[in-house]
Amino acid sequence: MSVATGLPKILFTLSCLCLGLGSGQYAPDLITSLPGLSTEPNFLQWSGYLQAGEGKYFHYWCGHSLRRSPRGANGLHSATNLKMNTDGSLYRNPYSWNKVANVLYLESPAGVGYSYSLSQNYQTNDQQVAADNYQALLSFFEKFPTFANHDFYVFGESYGGVYVPSLSAQIVRGPFSINFKGFGVGNGMSNYQLNDNTLVEFGYYHGLIGDDLWATLQTYCCSKDTCNFFNNTEDNCFDAVLKAYGMIQGVGLNIYNLYSPCWGAHGYQGRYAADMSNLFRKYQFNVAAPPPGGPIPGVPACINATAMYMWLNRNDVRQALHIPNSLPVWELCSPQVSSQYQRQYLDMAPFYQELLQHDLRALVYNGDIDMACNFLGGERFVEALKQPMVSPYQPWYWNDQVAGFFKEYKKITFLTVKGSGHMVPQYRPAQALKMFESFLKNTSFL
Repeated sequence: MSVATGLPKILFTLSCLCLGLGSGQYAPDLITSLPGLSTEPNFLQWSGYLQAGEGKYFHYWCGHSLRRSPRGANGLHSATNLKMNTDGSLYRNPYSWNKVANVLYLESPAGVGYSYSLSQNYQTNDQQVAADNYQALLSFFEKFPTFANHDFYVFGESYGGVYVPSLSAQIVRGPFSINFKGFGVGNGMSNYQLNDNTLVEFGYYHGLIGDDLWATLQTYCCSKDTCNFFNNTEDNCFDAVLKAYGMIQGVGLNIYNLYSPCWGAHGYQGRYAADMSNLFRKYQFNVAAPPPGGPIPGVPACINATAMYMWLNRNDVRQALHIPNSLPVWELCSPQVSSQYQRQYLDMAPFYQELLQHDLRALVYNGDIDMACNFLGGERFVEALKQPMVSPYQPWYWNDQVAGFFKEYKKITFLTVKGSGHMVPQYRPAQALKMFESFLKNTSFL
């Protein structure tokens, strides 16, 4: 589960959201100062480690909600209480999600960020990560027992499409009593086939694929109003999909935000090749090799994470966050973990079907100009769950402007965020906060 950038699952932070008025404290993990922050924050926060299975320790960062107690929360990425300038200084995020919830950020799995394994064996898979995340969650409640009875939600982005429902299933199956209320997935990888098929449509209707190529795709990949761009064995279809793929990955577009500039211009880093390999996996397209000596390891192309990389690897910051000196540098994405990861869940619908049998609510939301996990795939994934419709597709608003569109079904809502890329709280922070608060309160998005 992720509140961070990029597509592959094993590379980013997991976020869990717990609501309540309690003030759990664990003194050894208390953050007493943060380098780069010019004013003393009016909130408590903690950073340390949770045991997540035998010999595995996940780095967490947690704090209290500003609205629900005199103190607030913080984290590493776009929905957090603090934001970062390019020079590494910090400032308050006016749209942080901790305005309405206490937020726990967890770097998962072992080998990602500052999380580690004593064995240094970072080979893992979807099922094991879900089990480890659940164990880390239980470790959190051991450290902070006052949170155990509070309303609890799990949110994540990107490969959070796998992380969130798989952890949620662990929670509802597990013996530990958690007051679990619901979950949310933003621009999630929920179904590979739907994601690939709809990306070709997205590309055409956003002007990336010309009419001639579109006609070829329709001729050789489609029949009886059904198209298969995912694993088609027709040679002419394969050639056409390869050309379409080339327009998406080979001309310098930002796959995380179609209308945003690509930082670093046309060239891209090694992380981008890994992210692109998640699209059209059935064809095993050859992604162009990255140029040697990229600026920062593990950073997706078009994304400027230089300040974050430099700040989190400062010695004084590591000390403030209680990071052991023995650990290597922090990276936004872990090539070591990514290269060894086994993907097991290619369709998360069975998890949703199981979870919706419980007293839970779910939100699937998409920034509508993301190409890594596009909104059409998210919408069709929710439609295919065949839940009874409660309210039709309609706009929702922020500051008297259309913020996106939503459609409500029994226990689950699909929602788009207009003009947002892959990381909704980063690209549209005010709208994201309204969306988040409306979901927690179970009130209308209008």
